[in-house]
Amino acid sequence: MKLHYKIASSVFALALLWSGCTDNFEDINIDEKKVTDEQIKADYFFIGGPVLQMQQLIYMNFNWGWGTDWTFQIVQNLNADIFSGYMMTPTPFAGGDNNHNYMLVDGWNSSAWDYTYERFMTESNNLRLKTEAEYPHMNAANKILRVAAMHRISDIYGPIIYTHYGESKTGGKFDSQKDAYMAFFKDLDDAVTGLDQYIKQYPGAKPLAKYDLLFGGDFSQWIKWANSLRLRLAIRISNVEPAIAKTQAEAALNNSYGVFEGSDVAGVKGASYTHPLATLSGGWEDIKMGAVAESILSGYQDPRLPKFFKPTTDEVVLAANYTYKGIRQGCKLTLKDIYVKHSTVNVAKTDAAILMSAAEVYFLRSEGALRGWNMKGTAKELYELGVKASMSQHGVAIGDYLASDRVAAPYIDVIAATDVNNVPEGSAHLNNVSPKWDDAASVDVKLQKIITQKWIAMFPEGQEAWSEFRRTGFPKLFPVVENKSQGKIEGFVKRLNFSVNEKSRNPEGYQEAVTLLGGPDTGGTRLWWDVANKSIN
Repeated sequence: MKLHYKIASSVFALALLWSGCTDNFEDINIDEKKVTDEQIKADYFFIGGPVLQMQQLIYMNFNWGWGTDWTFQIVQNLNADIFSGYMMTPTPFAGGDNNHNYMLVDGWNSSAWDYTYERFMTESNNLRLKTEAEYPHMNAANKILRVAAMHRISDIYGPIIYTHYGESKTGGKFDSQKDAYMAFFKDLDDAVTGLDQYIKQYPGAKPLAKYDLLFGGDFSQWIKWANSLRLRLAIRISNVEPAIAKTQAEAALNNSYGVFEGSDVAGVKGASYTHPLATLSGGWEDIKMGAVAESILSGYQDPRLPKFFKPTTDEVVLAANYTYKGIRQGCKLTLKDIYVKHSTVNVAKTDAAILMSAAEVYFLRSEGALRGWNMKGTAKELYELGVKASMSQHGVAIGDYLASDRVAAPYIDVIAATDVNNVPEGSAHLNNVSPKWDDAASVDVKLQKIITQKWIAMFPEGQEAWSEFRRTGFPKLFPVVENKSQGKIEGFVKRLNFSVNEKSRNPEGYQEAVTLLGGPDTGGTRLWWDVANKSIN
């Protein structure tokens, strides 16, 4: 177990150090090779270095100088990855009472906020100041990265500091989540326009090729990613701002560069980046398969199952005829040894961290078509393209999957002394839709099929899966076995509390954020786009 805690001031100091290194080359002693500012600019390092860092800070695994992986553990893995139903920890952190049973740990849950602002937004703001006048195409790329990172932060906490970031010592004025989303759309629109102009002026140019871990400097792919993000965010707000959502979604599809299709993917991969789950699950063994993932993937006999997880090595589980076994969220944890031999996440350090894929985009379009938007295909056509794209992405044969009537399997905890963790056959918590499309089904059943398959296709990106579950209620997840929130959270976790550091350093801003949130600063307050009535009829 390698769960670390680092104070924010240390991180902030390192952020200033990095910024100083890119801002003050003239003050640094250089070697006899006499590298000049002009040469640095010609090589684009003054832009490429921050871009390289920022890309690694979205699905966060950056070498801070004292190691990797632990940051991701508290930024995402011990919250969204568990809340999404994908994974569960066997480790009884904090005596067994922590996020997994809704005793939210402030020291963990401040991390996504603190590290993103102190490292990502600091770099993004510095890069904006350097590029918006002289290098507008680089500022356009910066805007796309900023939306990709900051919509995640908004989807964790709600109101964020975005449009006013950098205007004060405490960061700036908070935006409501609605205002932040409107700013995201504007930034994406501006970025697409800026990169399009650059491509037309300099066809084939790839000034970021040495630093771009996502697309090797191909700006046409950056534009497709921006359009795909625009579609994602449009779908996210479809229950609260349907007219704006439709306009934004159709604009994304109608752009001449289009959205992700076929084998398109935005994945962070490079010598300077390793996939954190490889260490967290295969090395430290602090995260394992979730019970919901076992139920859905095994029930569907999904060919992607062995691509996502490794077989259990627990002799008791194997004797009960289970090849893969997950852990139920909120179950009683006393010793790590109890569940540590359950299925490990099948991720290698060299695997790309997928931020977005063509499969997800097909499912976004399928839902849009279900809502009556022009998504250049029917809901059924796009749904099936999404399933096929995901199967292809993971290199498995689809077989009879799209004709299958199979549904999720019961979950049985063969380790526990009682049946309190079990979800038996016939339970209302089991995902009761099959992969097979049914034109005669209700709109809500069709939506459940779309979101369930999107949930599978997005694995292991728990942040987006958790957001979509909160928005739609799908796929069906198992409620927490034991809820220790003391009445603050009913049902499922809706958000994380604001950073305790923000609360202490920026008390006026914090109070403004709570007002904009519209409810108490707890895990039980819904975000703006998370409406109670999730039906799209």
